[in-house]
Amino acid sequence: MKIGHPLAEVFGFPPDNFSDMAERYRINRLCPYNNKVPSCTKDKALDPLGVCSVTTGEDIAITCPIRFRQDWLVIEDAAKFFFKQGVSWTSLQEIKLKDANGISAGNIDFVLAAYDEQDRIIDFGSLEIQSVYISGNIRMPFHYYMEDRKNRSNMTWTQTNVRPDYLSSSRKRLVPQMIYKGSILKSWNKKQVVALHKPFFETIPNLPVVEPEQADIAWMIYELNLDKTLNQYNIEHIQTVYTCFEHALEKIVTPAPGPINDFIDTLQKKLDEKLNNQPDAPALNDIINC
Repeated sequence: MKIGHPLAEVFGFPPDNFSDMAERYRINRLCPYNNKVPSCTKDKALDPLGVCSVTTGEDIAITCPIRFRQDWLVIEDAAKFFFKQGVSWTSLQEIKLKDANGISAGNIDFVLAAYDEQDRIIDFGSLEIQSVYISGNIRMPFHYYMEDRKNRSNMTWTQTNVRPDYLSSSRKRLVPQMIYKGSILKSWNKKQVVALHKPFFETIPNLPVVEPEQADIAWMIYELNLDKTLNQYNIEHIQTVYTCFEHALEKIVTPAPGPINDFIDTLQKKLDEKLNNQPDAPALNDIINC
């Protein structure tokens, strides 16, 4: 359904959901999706930006990584890739990863660790959750809505242009994570999972696919589906793409080159502009050589 503002979910619920539960989460600024604390802490702990996902007309984009934690399906799905059935395992959050020089390569969102009967770790895999950056000011329509929710749930918002920025999300977050953290994990022969929303995955180049048994990285793709009876979105795992780490990384970091003639045309235009706009005053070299 097309709406005239960018808010798809506010504190876990569509803006026009005024059930007792939805209002309780908004009034108390709570997170329904297993944040590390009961409250939403996005952007600012004392003034959280409680927007889980945004809409650009009919499409929705998940903008908060915590949104993927609904019912902990993402953890369960990752474990199925990492471990055989019947293995004891648990998940550990925000684990710092260091390189050979002791320099931090960043924190891993989740490490799933399998352990034996003596509680000793026997295997592990990493799970990175990729939400999308936002271009434009989302806090303004969020505050405007929160001030008068029932009268503004179907508002038309034109003051700021809010949209998901998939390109920056890939270049500034996904690619660096794969290069630094992913390369270390690959050197240890440990499997990796990247969880992301379907619209985000669709902006990534087509990846060379392998059989699940051959894969060392799995791309787990999720979608938000609206329960019209409850007027609430539920996350659903819709596809897993299995790849080899090196081939996937090479495909993602290597841009598709455009025609060289287009670049030459650009150079020619710049050269023509420069030559046709030479200053009338003599150059310094001309003065010195006189």
